[in-house]
Amino acid sequence: MVADNGMSIAEGFCSSNAWFRAIYADEVPVGFVMVHIGSDWDDGIECPGAFLWRLMVGGEFQGMGFGRRAVEHVVENLRAQGMTELYTSYGEGPGSPKDFYQRLGFVPTGGTVGEEDEETEVVLKFRTSER
Repeated sequence: MVADNGMSIAEGFCSSNAWFRAIYADEVPVGFVMVHIGSDWDDGIECPGAFLWRLMVGGEFQGMGFGRRAVEHVVENLRAQGMTELYTSYGEGPGSPKDFYQRLGFVPTGGTVGEEDEETEVVLKFRTSER
């Protein structure tokens, strides 16, 4: 349910507000993560804050904690920048990552995103520092 990594990398290079990284287990590439911060006029991301634009973990590596740890690293990075939430979206149906995002604490915003509003928007709220 995720766009091809080659397409994601091309979109990331064309967006001044996106950054992306490979996810590795030691020396083995196991996935890809891309975050978008702010709004570009032409990339289709309308979220004014941080948006988890892509998260992909190869099928043989799913269920091993790589996706969870990637999101944790993204949250640490955003928290260090003073941000307090991370948005993303997912499609419904077979293969949906809905349960994965719910386990991480993402909750529906009540909104939808996508060219035809076909994806459920969710948000993970976090504190910027422990008090």
